[in-house]
Amino acid sequence: MRTRDVVRTVGDHLSPTATRHARAMALTWGRATRAARMSPSIVVIGAQRCGTTTMFRLLEAHPDLVRPTLSKGTGYFDDEHGRGPDWYAGHFPLRRPAPGRSETARATFECSGYYLFHPLAARRIAAELPDAHVVVLVRDPVARAVSAHRHEVARGFEHLDLDDALAAESTRTAGEADRLEHEPGYRSFAHRHHAYLGRGGYAHQVRRFHDALGPDRVHVLDADDFFADPRRRFLELQRDLGLTAWAPPRVDAWNARPGPPLDDARHRRLAEHFEPHDAELADLLGWTPSWRRVGAHS
Repeated sequence: MRTRDVVRTVGDHLSPTATRHARAMALTWGRATRAARMSPSIVVIGAQRCGTTTMFRLLEAHPDLVRPTLSKGTGYFDDEHGRGPDWYAGHFPLRRPAPGRSETARATFECSGYYLFHPLAARRIAAELPDAHVVVLVRDPVARAVSAHRHEVARGFEHLDLDDALAAESTRTAGEADRLEHEPGYRSFAHRHHAYLGRGGYAHQVRRFHDALGPDRVHVLDADDFFADPRRRFLELQRDLGLTAWAPPRVDAWNARPGPPLDDARHRRLAEHFEPHDAELADLLGWTPSWRRVGAHS
């Protein structure tokens, strides 16, 4: 049985309390055997609501890769960094072929959508995973902000409607990035859950990873282009990551939260807000994101 199936089977048959105990026991064993465990060579870092769950599903099915043992991401390089490297190592497989995997499946990965936005994640990854590559997915920041708001409402983390949440963002998140950077162990609920506009300023976030890891280890995908032709785009990413070429039988949009589109006036206001960030991103990447192409919103 594959790791994914084991995790799902456990989750389906144990109570929440029993699941927490099982996870704690697995992590205790993981920490005790950290020297024998794999270290991730690929980290999917976000952006939130841009197809990261779909990317995780594709990578976990790849014959060269073995997924983390407990969940798709650890949060270690953002909120959980204080738990230490032994705790982090405990999330990954042992250095032996996983059940159902060939001898070539010698790499592992994780996916944590807050890494891109957290001010310390880039330098932490550079220091602790010096050879890892990161994968970034971006999409129209207007659509991303709306999707993120819908997501946070569904999770019970947001009680304001979209317009009020956007209006409140600058007050809610004021000074939070600075505190995260300069106060060890600090966690910010607002920075993580209420930065609908902030998370859409992709250029600054991508540049932070360029500076820390080098551009050759930062792979940015346009999510709309990806979902328009996922098999071809995934093959291109595999080539860039040094993976064996493998074509998935199908690609689903996992964890999507479809909803009604914004009216034209609200969309225009938000697009104007993101315009300088989008222009900076295009300059940084050397290609034009799909949402900035002629006719993208016609």
